[in-house]
Amino acid sequence: QVKLVESGGGLVQPGGSLRLSCAASGRDWSEYIMGWFRQAPGKEREFVAGMNYNGDVTRYTDSVKGRFTISRDNAKNMVHLQMNDLKPEDTAIYYCAADYGHRVVYPWEYEYDYWGQGTQVTVSS
Repeated sequence: QVKLVESGGGLVQPGGSLRLSCAASGRDWSEYIMGWFRQAPGKEREFVAGMNYNGDVTRYTDSVKGRFTISRDNAKNMVHLQMNDLKPEDTAIYYCAADYGHRVVYPWEYEYDYWGQGTQVTVSS
């Protein structure tokens, strides 16, 4: 079965850092764009970052650009999201997602085929 499992969430103070990880299994992930989305309470799920297999194509939402970095360790079928200088508005459940067969990173959740269960990130003093 296809499975995406996120980890690394937690509680951090503003200005702190977290590194989220997503373990992917059940497919040849070289065919997939990997993305991170997040959903804050009472808000719609939004795109955060995405990356193709080779790592030469990335995309970030403006609010995290310069603070977050997406990366892939293809040998381990892992994708990561390094989050620095975290802000309270980054508080959300973060989801790993996979989009099959595209050469560009789309920011729309309906494009993504598989989803993880989410990991909670809370930024608070």
